[in-house]
Amino acid sequence: MGEQPIFSTRAHVFQIDPNTKKNWVPTSKHAVTVSYFYDSTRNVYRIISLDGSKAIINSTITPNMTFTKTSQKFGQWADSRANTVYGLGFSSEHHLSKFAEKFQEFKEAARIAKEKSHEKMELTSTPSQESAGGDIQSPLTPESINGTDDERAMPEVTQNSEPRAEPTQNALPFTHSSTISKHWEAELATLKGNNAKLTAALLESTANVKQWKQQLAAYQEEAERLHKRVTELECVSSQANAVHTHKTELNQTIQELESTLKKKEEEIEGLKQEIENARELQAQRDSLTQKLQEVEIRNKDLEGQLSDLEQRLEKSQNEQEAFRNNLKTLLEILDGKIFELTELRDNLAKLIECS
Repeated sequence: MGEQPIFSTRAHVFQIDPNTKKNWVPTSKHAVTVSYFYDSTRNVYRIISLDGSKAIINSTITPNMTFTKTSQKFGQWADSRANTVYGLGFSSEHHLSKFAEKFQEFKEAARIAKEKSHEKMELTSTPSQESAGGDIQSPLTPESINGTDDERAMPEVTQNSEPRAEPTQNALPFTHSSTISKHWEAELATLKGNNAKLTAALLESTANVKQWKQQLAAYQEEAERLHKRVTELECVSSQANAVHTHKTELNQTIQELESTLKKKEEEIEGLKQEIENARELQAQRDSLTQKLQEVEIRNKDLEGQLSDLEQRLEKSQNEQEAFRNNLKTLLEILDGKIFELTELRDNLAKLIECS
């Protein structure tokens, strides 16, 4: 059946800033569809999200991953393969809780699938070791065939990855050796098949740009198929409630966007008004600056006049002081003359009396 979507929701997608490792960088301009996919062939769960033709999330779920709720509407998880941290912003706490529950559910399913794969490989390798009677030691282990969970997601295969089984010096009988040889030929064929699968996975993981575009085109086709499926589900009465809920969420998102747009328009109007006010203030400032220059020029003229008046006043004061000094001198001379006239009058009076 290949890879099929098993759960979808809508959220705003973020990634951690690779430079600061602190700030969130939005990878979608609006809420996009985030889906869980299950690959029944490889028994792998993935989280995939497309923004148009661009894959903004392609994360394989492993048992050691953890989804953390950092707020009522935001959650995050780290992907060591992609060397990044993904963040999702939901429209409600219910959607966040639902996504977290699915993450835990598929993480547990991935863990169980990994354990079953290990048990299967152990059961496959045990008969091989027993049939050799201890003389031939099998190098096959679950890790060497399928690798660890990380190695299966990002395989690394070399040209000389086929292990060989060397017989010991104590050779077994021919018939037994023939049986063991056939068994190991089958094991070798299985190993070659596994190596071929790993090589194909490696080629897939290291595909060039053309192959990546083809994969994106496949995702687009899958997205179109999902949209058609949603349209079909809308016609089914049993799914009416779910479709109605989805429409309600879309309408709510549209209302939020319209409200945000209205706020932005109000902010733009406010900024325009502030610009007009700033222009008026600039005009007033220019007018006041011109008036200030005129006042400064007038002030300089008044200062010149004041300096001239001060000089005149000082000159007048000097003249008055000189006049006072001259007047004082005249008064002194007059007092002397009056004293002389008094003496003269007294002398004349005495002469008149004597005569």
